[in-house]
Amino acid sequence: MTFFRFTIPFPSAEALYCALVPSTMRILVVDNGGQWTHREWRVLRDLNVECEIIPNKTPLASIKADGLVLSGGSPRVGLNIEAMGLCGEYIDKSGVPILGICAGHQFMGTHLGGKAGPSKVPEFGKTLVMIDDEDDLFKGLPDTLVAWESHNDEVTELPPGFVNLAHSDSCQCQAMKHTEKPLYGLQFHPEVEHTDNGYEIFQAFVDICEARKKA
Repeated sequence: MTFFRFTIPFPSAEALYCALVPSTMRILVVDNGGQWTHREWRVLRDLNVECEIIPNKTPLASIKADGLVLSGGSPRVGLNIEAMGLCGEYIDKSGVPILGICAGHQFMGTHLGGKAGPSKVPEFGKTLVMIDDEDDLFKGLPDTLVAWESHNDEVTELPPGFVNLAHSDSCQCQAMKHTEKPLYGLQFHPEVEHTDNGYEIFQAFVDICEARKKA
């Protein structure tokens, strides 16, 4: 007698998050030397977004994308204009939605006229973040979430035209957005698995990019 063994494959992360339709969105991750840059790429890929990691000195003329993510970087790199390559030009001239994460967030703040500097209490590891304004990034999410932090610096004064979206006990600006332009910043790392609702936050940014593309 012959016996047959059947196995049921367990669904991968990609299968759980990828829609069964061709990708129509292209979002690039600008590499500022962060340790989790590849995680940002991975989450976007899992969300069925066409995604590549590009150096931060890539000429703007060669960038074809519906959105950009400015990655984190090594300690203090967000305050080092030279280390941030052409990120300032991307913010000023790309015309697409931009999400700055950690160093990308700090650089966006200073580049657009705000201030960033040493944190009174640097945050490393899990931190409780309070959402002050759900706006588009946090729509439908809890009022508080546990987020993964890794920073010595923070935005200490918002740039003109920006509003604060979230804070923690040690950092008053955990998230910000421009009131008219599709520019967003996050102090914490939504791409890391230790952050609650990280995929939902990235999906919200993808939705912002898609809406902007259709407008």
